[in-house]
Amino acid sequence: MNIPVTVDQKQLLDILLNVATVRPVFIWGAPGIGKSSIVENFAGELGLACVSLLGSQLAPEDIIGVPQIVDGKSVFCPPRSIARDEAYCLFLDELNACSQEVQKSFYSLIHDRRVGEYQLPKGSIIIGAGNRAQDNAIVKPMSSALINRMFHVELTASHREWLTWAKNNGIHPYILEYIGLRPDHLWQQPPKTEEAFSSPRSWHILSDALRSHGDEVSDKQMEILAGGCLSPHHATQFRAFVKQIRNRYALSAILSGEQKWPSAPEDRDALYFLAQSFRAQLVKELPANKSKLSGNVQSLAVRAKVLMQDLANISLEIAQMAVAPSDEAALPDWFMVEIVRDLPRLAAKKKGK
Repeated sequence: MNIPVTVDQKQLLDILLNVATVRPVFIWGAPGIGKSSIVENFAGELGLACVSLLGSQLAPEDIIGVPQIVDGKSVFCPPRSIARDEAYCLFLDELNACSQEVQKSFYSLIHDRRVGEYQLPKGSIIIGAGNRAQDNAIVKPMSSALINRMFHVELTASHREWLTWAKNNGIHPYILEYIGLRPDHLWQQPPKTEEAFSSPRSWHILSDALRSHGDEVSDKQMEILAGGCLSPHHATQFRAFVKQIRNRYALSAILSGEQKWPSAPEDRDALYFLAQSFRAQLVKELPANKSKLSGNVQSLAVRAKVLMQDLANISLEIAQMAVAPSDEAALPDWFMVEIVRDLPRLAAKKKGK
C-alpha cells in the first residue's frame, strides 16, 4: 500500500476521533510500533468495549456465522463476539493477513456494518490494522474492493510520543534514558533474516525482563536480555550504556572536561557507546552551514576536535567510526574538513606539551 503521508501517534488519535467515528479506518505500520494498543486505548477513552479479531486466525464462518433452520428457512447466526447489543469498537487486527475468502466475508461488515441479518449497533466503530509488505510479516494482497471500503493511514514510531507513554507506564529508567539519548534506536526496519529487532514493543519486553530480574542484573544477564529483544547493534549499544551508567561515565562530563574517555580494555564497550553518543550529539547540534554557528555551538565544535584526538589516541578504530559516513545523518562537511585539517596540528601540540 502506497500512502504518501505518515502520521505519529498523536495525529493518528486525531484521525480516529474524526474519521473512524463515521468511516472504517485501516492502520498500516511495522510490527511492534503500537497499533493495537493505540486502538484499545482509543476505544477505552470513548467508553467502548474493544473486540479484537485476528485476521490470520479467522475462517469465513468466524465472521458470517453458521446457518440454523428457523421456521423452515436458513438463517446465519453471527458469533457472539460480534453480535452485541451495545455499541462497541470492532478491531480487525492483521486484516491483510487473512485469506481472500475471509476478506470477502468482511465486505458487508465493513461497508454496510452488517453480518447477515445482524446490524452493528449505532455508534459502533470499525478499525483495521496490518503490517506492510516490506516488514517481512505475514501479509497477503488485499483486494481492491476491500481497500476501497476504508480510509487508510500509515503509522510511524515517534520517540517523543513513546517516551511520554513510557514514563507513565513504568518502563525501566535505563530504557527511558537510553531512548532519550538515542531516539533513532527506538525502531528498526524488520530484517530479512530471522533475528530480534528493535521496536517499541521489544523495548517494552526488555523493560519487563529487567524489572523481573531486579537491580542486580549481571553483565552476562544483560547481554542475554538485550540480545533476546533488540537488534544486535542496538543490544550492544544498550549494554555499553548500562555499563557506562554503572561506571558513572557521562558524555556531558567528558564534554565539559570533568571526565576523560574511559581507556581501560574492560571499558571498551562503554567507550564505543560514548563515541556513538558523541557523534549523535554533534550531528544534532552542528549546523550544516558553518556561518550559522552560535557561540555555544562553536565552543562545542572546538572541544569536539580535541576530544576526537584524545579518542584516536585510545582507539583509532572507534575514532574513525565516530566520524565515518553511515546510513544515519552525517556530520557537516565543514566540520569534516576541519577534522582533517586540524587533527595533525592538535596531535603535534599535545606532543609539544
